[in-house]
Amino acid sequence: MRLPSGLNRVGGSDARPPGPRFSRVLGVPALIAILLSAVGGSILYGLGVVAGSALALTPAAFLIAGLAFVLAAAVYSEGNSLHPERGGASMFARYALDEFWSFVAGWAILLDYLIVMALAVFAATHYLTAFFPAAGEWPGEALVALAIVGFVAWSNIRGMSALRLNRLLRAGVANFSLLIVIVILGLLTLGDPLMVLRSVEFGGWPGAEDLIFATVIAAAALTGIESASGLAGELRVGRGGLRRVVLLTLLIVPATLVGVSIVGLMAFPVVDGNTLLATRWVDAPLLGVASAFEPAGLRAALTAGVGAIGVIVLVLAANGNMLGLSRLGYSLATNRQIPSDLGRLHPERATPFVLIAIAATIVFGLTLSSDIDFLAGLFAFGATLAFTIAQISVVVLRFREPDRPRPFRIRPSIDVGRGSIPIPALLGAVAGLAAWISVVVYHEGARLAGSAWLLGGVLMYVIYRTAQGKSLRKRFVIPEQSLRDDSDLAYGSILVPVFGRELDDDIVGTAGRLAAEEAEDDEVIIDAIYVIEIPMSLPIDARIPDERVRVARRALTRAKEVGEEYEGVLVETATVRGRNAGQTIVFEARRRGVEVIVLAAEDPTRTRGGSLLGGSGAPRDRVVGQVTQYVIDKAPCRVVLTAPPSGEDTIREGVAPD
Repeated sequence: MRLPSGLNRVGGSDARPPGPRFSRVLGVPALIAILLSAVGGSILYGLGVVAGSALALTPAAFLIAGLAFVLAAAVYSEGNSLHPERGGASMFARYALDEFWSFVAGWAILLDYLIVMALAVFAATHYLTAFFPAAGEWPGEALVALAIVGFVAWSNIRGMSALRLNRLLRAGVANFSLLIVIVILGLLTLGDPLMVLRSVEFGGWPGAEDLIFATVIAAAALTGIESASGLAGELRVGRGGLRRVVLLTLLIVPATLVGVSIVGLMAFPVVDGNTLLATRWVDAPLLGVASAFEPAGLRAALTAGVGAIGVIVLVLAANGNMLGLSRLGYSLATNRQIPSDLGRLHPERATPFVLIAIAATIVFGLTLSSDIDFLAGLFAFGATLAFTIAQISVVVLRFREPDRPRPFRIRPSIDVGRGSIPIPALLGAVAGLAAWISVVVYHEGARLAGSAWLLGGVLMYVIYRTAQGKSLRKRFVIPEQSLRDDSDLAYGSILVPVFGRELDDDIVGTAGRLAAEEAEDDEVIIDAIYVIEIPMSLPIDARIPDERVRVARRALTRAKEVGEEYEGVLVETATVRGRNAGQTIVFEARRRGVEVIVLAAEDPTRTRGGSLLGGSGAPRDRVVGQVTQYVIDKAPCRVVLTAPPSGEDTIREGVAPD
């Protein structure tokens, strides 16, 4: 029987410790790659829209956006160093507030991912006109957009890798190098930079609401931080690495954004309250900037460079946002915030292919609208709401978890009682809330469509949670195995060792879901066993203390109750004796001829000496404990592992099927 690749399924001679696809091999370069592609992409598609609203103050809007990017990078670094899990703002709100606000943040970010992908795909078709003019006209525009969306969806279903992230890093560096060349050449050849300020006299002063709106759009690169946050738990980045990332963004991002916007306005100054960046070149603003250079040879070279690198960076930016969307959607599905069927994982690639396919369809539809101003307004609605919740959550966590280790900490902060208030996060929360109110008040399209998206999501959340009989504010987690589409696998007989712990319900529930899928015509049997280890100093048939027997009976009775809640599932229970729990589990699996063992992944310990002595075995036990490792190595069948995130205070479940 074929063994699909996956995260938590191991077995036989091919067994290996469970772990995420990246196995924590990605570091600072992966973070920088995603951030550079997001920043580069935001300039490529956002410069024209921002200039149309901010006019002569476009550099000021990009400066504020750049500083906001640095602030957000610091906030997310603290949040993810505190809880290295997927989810970004949604995950922060889960620990700081509750599940409802976690969903609101996640749902808003999902909207932003969709909008940014649509903007990137739409802009990519127009940067391609540097070589193929028909790509910017119907039906060429639609065909190119369809091809890009299809590639992005296929790439994410296939799964990201360290090699592809390295390519992303190289493309981001190439794009930033080109932007620096354009800034330097523009400052030297396109006239006096002070002409940008003097254009205020010619109707270049925007209204306050327009400047706020432009600043939010200029901060579109913030979704890159969310995408990078989606890799939390799969990255090996220490305190020094996080500081280097924040310092790099502080040095590069604001200067690049401001420099490009100044050169853009030098090429197309604001006259009578308008600029060609926001009209003729709004779909591909940097192509317009390249067309303003002289002589013709330089203009042709820059146009070709901007066109080629622009298309690559925009496609990669869309790819990075789809990565963030898929991981956030998966997090929402495993926490029962959206229907778990939406988070269904590919049987071989372990990627949420249903979410990716739905997102790709929506993105293609949004791209066909060709209404950049409307899309920008929707982005502003979701971005300001989500990032406000993220900032508030980090402040709240300083009080809810004041003693939890923080490899990265925002400064300065003010000590208040047992906690402290990080001043940058507090200011960011206030500014974000003010910006969101401004978007809602002054932009009708964003107000109506954004509110419809938010209310529709909340309604879905309430109906789904209520139908499941779950609280709207409490966390419920389903095991990853429940999201796998393993229709080609058979789970006709399952062995489940229980130990009288809280996690027993989780593993029995996982086994129940697997068994229920097989129980169409015949009854499927789950063998639940409780292993009692007999010391070598006693005979194997020695009398077992009454209290130990009562514990075993309670655990097995509970296992039978949980497992038989599934239709067509019969749970048979037994207490078995053995010298070693791992060896006994493997022996019982062979004797009973089961097809799969569902096991609670035992946490590794740091010192040697075995669990009875408070330690671990050999130094190789770095991912799971001794019992788990032995079963993985010696099991004659497939092994499914399940375990809660470290330090989690939540309800793990798998009892009631969707």
